[in-house]
Amino acid sequence: MANSKSAPPSLDAVRARIDAVDSELLKLVGERAALAREVAAAKAASGESGFALRPARETAVLRKLLAARPAAARPALVVRIWRELMADSLSLQGPFHLAVWGGRDAARTVELARARFGVAPPARISARPEEALDAARAAGGVAVLALASDNAWWGRLLAEPRLKVFTALPCLAAWGPMAALAVAEAPVEPTGDDRTFWVTDAARPASDIVEALGRDGVAATPLLEAGGLKLFVLAGFYQPNDARLARAPGSLSGVIGAAPAPLDV
Repeated sequence: MANSKSAPPSLDAVRARIDAVDSELLKLVGERAALAREVAAAKAASGESGFALRPARETAVLRKLLAARPAAARPALVVRIWRELMADSLSLQGPFHLAVWGGRDAARTVELARARFGVAPPARISARPEEALDAARAAGGVAVLALASDNAWWGRLLAEPRLKVFTALPCLAAWGPMAALAVAEAPVEPTGDDRTFWVTDAARPASDIVEALGRDGVAATPLLEAGGLKLFVLAGFYQPNDARLARAPGSLSGVIGAAPAPLDV
């Protein structure tokens, strides 16, 4: 009786197909890079200047890709490939550089920074959070700073209206819990599924603050406490002048930015 199932392709045939796919991928990567250069040239011709980083736009692109991805392409693969492509494109449009303060685990923070921003931008290690934030004030600067229980660097952003948290690292829940934040002079816009970072100097226990915010319809989670300040993650996108936050406990408080929720949640 003949076997009703077709024989699997030979290893040589599969490898030949992989080689063909690689060739097509390389052509498409080259075409995309050429288009990125055209974008840079068009912006220069029109006089458009400033840091080209648009976190909300990048998030929209990635969510669309993940929703359409073939089952064989894992989310981490898609995100890593397009993060590299986006970062390379961004580097062609003007200055783009990283400053990383890693706290007690500098290697992990550098790893997270490269996973998010690719290999295109040059990066340097900062000995102190203040150095990383200084670098973020320069044209094309991004600071990636670890979340450490013994340093409230994020509290300094209350006095830095131009510097904002715009992403949380890692961007995939599968890569582990939130361990660092990225800060830049970049537009922070809602993406449809966001987390807002809010700081207060309220002396009351974090649980009391969560309860007070909850009564006003704000879902909050304590993240860190240091230097007399508390950092909370709020579910959703909140404007700095939101009346509900103005009524929250604390005399010194404010929104320091927002980030998209993990892409695989």
